[in-house]
Amino acid sequence: MKKISLILTYLFLLTILISCDNKKYTEVVEVPLPSAEEKVVMGMPDDVKAEEGSFQLEKLPHSYDALAPNISVFTMENHYSKHYLTYTNNLNKAIAGTPLENLTIEEVLAKLDPSIPEIKNNAGGYYNHSLFFKCMAPKAGGQPKDTLAGAITKKFGSFENFTTAFKDEAAKQFGSSWVWLIVDRSGTLQITSTQNQDNPLMRNALVPGKPILALDLWEHAFYLDYQYKRKNYVDAFFNVINWKKVGENYEETLKK
Repeated sequence: MKKISLILTYLFLLTILISCDNKKYTEVVEVPLPSAEEKVVMGMPDDVKAEEGSFQLEKLPHSYDALAPNISVFTMENHYSKHYLTYTNNLNKAIAGTPLENLTIEEVLAKLDPSIPEIKNNAGGYYNHSLFFKCMAPKAGGQPKDTLAGAITKKFGSFENFTTAFKDEAAKQFGSSWVWLIVDRSGTLQITSTQNQDNPLMRNALVPGKPILALDLWEHAFYLDYQYKRKNYVDAFFNVINWKKVGENYEETLKK
């Protein structure tokens, strides 16, 4: 009888353990991971508006994902709706109530005091990004045509020589900077660079002139896509250069 009682006790304990074990597993909640097909929902460039002021964002001529894989949707959205927007808002605040408030951005850059960083940095950030975004387009790259093509060949010997010189200038930069193709005061094409948000239209420019092509070398322009491999970013930039727009920029300088 004692043996039977002991067996029944073991069976009872076993039943409790099994019941608890089943309960433990049935209470586990699985959290599904997003599938590869699901897309990240992002806003549209047209939804981004600057605060009230003299300057507004230049309209991005394409969607955030249009330059992928050379420049990702994440980089474009962050660059346009965060960095560019911030420079625009800060510029409007910096010049409010000053003689610069009702000028064009080119006039602001020519007249500003380079020793006042709040105005210089934000005016430069606004102009530089406005040009940079317009210099890129989907299904672009290749080589310039017409007048600009001839001017590049005349100055650099060939488009290939220009490409090498431009990339070499980018490779020399340390830290936050820009590389430019400009038309200098004599009407000649030049490759130059500036630090931070300076540009060739400012009075303190070492090589003054009118920019027609801009390359942003700040980390926010490439780090999400290329990390420390800035050279890869510069190579990718040439796949999206909107030479049609750059050519139009060059033509504009010939009219003045």
